[in-house]
Amino acid sequence: MFTGIITAVGALQKPIPLGEPPYYGKRLCIHCPPAYLEDVGLGDSIALNGACMTVTTLDKEAGIFTVDISAESLQKTTGLDGRGRVNLEKALRASDRLGGHWVSGHVDGIGTVKYFEPVGESWEMRILAPLALAKYFVYKGSIAINGVSLTINTVHDLPTGCMISINLIPHTIEHTMLFDLAAGSWVNLEVDTVARYVERMLSVSTAAGTAKA
Repeated sequence: MFTGIITAVGALQKPIPLGEPPYYGKRLCIHCPPAYLEDVGLGDSIALNGACMTVTTLDKEAGIFTVDISAESLQKTTGLDGRGRVNLEKALRASDRLGGHWVSGHVDGIGTVKYFEPVGESWEMRILAPLALAKYFVYKGSIAINGVSLTINTVHDLPTGCMISINLIPHTIEHTMLFDLAAGSWVNLEVDTVARYVERMLSVSTAAGTAKA
C-alpha cells in the first residue's frame, strides 16, 4: 500500500527489452537522489508514477535500482516505456503517517491532460478520464495521478469520458514530475479504493434485492 505522497523523483533510463514484444516486458533502471535507497532491500515495493513495482537489483552506493515490468503492465500504464522523470514512493510502513489516501499502486486507467495553466500561485489541471471510471469521481474526492494523491475540484460527465479538474499547489509542482506534463500528456489514474468497495456493496445489495423480488 501507498499514500500518494511522493518521496522522490527519479530518472528512468532507456528500458531493456526482456524479449520480443508483445509477449515480453522490459527491465527498467531508475537513478535516485542520494541516500534514497538506504532503507530499501531486494524485493521491496516502490511505486513508479503510481504503478507498484518490485525491486529486482539494487546498487545503493550508485543510487540505482531496477524493476522488471510485464507486457501487461506496460499496456495498462503510461510513462514507463522510455526515458524521463518518474515519481517515486516507497511502500507504506505500519508506523508511517497516512498523509494522502489509501493507494494500492494498481493503475485503473489512463487519462489525457486537456488543460494545464497557472491560476494565481497554483496550477489548474484538467484531465479527461475514461468513461468507465466516471462513477468513482466525486467533488472533493481523492484520486492518484501518476502516483500523486490529489483532490478533485470539479467533475463533468461528457459523452467521451469524464473531465476532472485538479488544483496543484507550488509544493506539489516543485516535488513531483507533474510539472513535466502539458496538454496532450497521458497520465496514470488510480481511483479511490473506498469508492470501489462502496460500488461493490451497492451492486451486491441491488442484485440480492432483485433476486428476492
